[in-house]
Amino acid sequence: MISRIIEQQINEKLFKGKVITLIGARQTGKTSLLKKLISTQTEPSIWLNADEFDIKERFRNPTSTSLKALIGNNKLVIIDEAQNIDEIGLALKLLIDTYPEIQIIATGSSAFELQNKTNEPLTGRKFEFQLYPFSYTELTNHTSELIEKRLLNHRLVFGSYPEVVNNFGNEIEVLKLISDSYLYRDLLMLDSIKKPEKLIKLLQALAYQVGNEVSYNEIGNLIGLDSKTVESYVQLLEKSYVVFRLHSFSKNLRNELKNSKKIYFYDNGIRNALISSFQLLEGRQDVGALWENYLVSERLKRNQYAKFYGNAYFWRTKDKQEIDYLEEKDGKLRAFEFKWANKKKNYITKTFTNAYPESETAIIHSENYVDFVG
Repeated sequence: MISRIIEQQINEKLFKGKVITLIGARQTGKTSLLKKLISTQTEPSIWLNADEFDIKERFRNPTSTSLKALIGNNKLVIIDEAQNIDEIGLALKLLIDTYPEIQIIATGSSAFELQNKTNEPLTGRKFEFQLYPFSYTELTNHTSELIEKRLLNHRLVFGSYPEVVNNFGNEIEVLKLISDSYLYRDLLMLDSIKKPEKLIKLLQALAYQVGNEVSYNEIGNLIGLDSKTVESYVQLLEKSYVVFRLHSFSKNLRNELKNSKKIYFYDNGIRNALISSFQLLEGRQDVGALWENYLVSERLKRNQYAKFYGNAYFWRTKDKQEIDYLEEKDGKLRAFEFKWANKKKNYITKTFTNAYPESETAIIHSENYVDFVG
């Protein structure tokens, strides 16, 4: 079984008198991680699946007494897919305030739902963790750097969802199942999603625009939605861990783009499944987009797990001078340009280095990417 980076981090927070929330998209391995964690504990435990109707009913109009009757003498309580319980925030607050010796772990595949329901009731009462598809570091820890380098082209096309990694040879079938049956389940249940068929068209449009600036107006005209609805759908897709945004960086130059954004997928395989594009890299026209999405998403995982609390951007001018990825922390800038092939003509634009002479710069290509993602 491939070990997850946050496993040890969660272990260190157990039985500290606070609720632990574990969020992340469906099928990223939250259940497997927690089952492994339970197996290492000596305290009695109970697993409550909030996808099941009778479990949700037991949390209706909760009292500390009724909740204690539900969990009995168990000291470790897992509430899986907790966002499905209407009053989960109140229930968790009642439990942790009344029975601080009990460790509660609540999982959720929709940050929009779970965080909205728990943020206020659990202020100062929770530790929050986020789980992604396998990261480069997790995969190399399980196999080796050499093997992961050999599998790089495979990762660019099929991604790193656990079921995909663990079903070598059946990647397309698994990805179609994840994208068709699991990934958007929580979104499609929301009242705010009035036209679910438009949501899929939006995702497909975003898949074709990876690496490019995104205009909500242009996408709206393409799929038949107004720009405000497109923006609200993108925000919901972010909260369900399907996509994430990078905003443009601007400080010194008048012609820097100030309010632009790019949208990336958390996983290359999901991106490719949306447009049924699974051919190998050789001959593909979108290698640059796949490479950029892979690097940005892997860097996000790396920084989150390492608790790097800087800001991430891209940079571009109206003259189309650009830097693919920037990080800003403690007043320092690091700029990265992504190129699949290592060529002598690759360079960092002088427009940027002249404007930000104190910044660190690097070109990340397929021969030197390990330190960037690992």
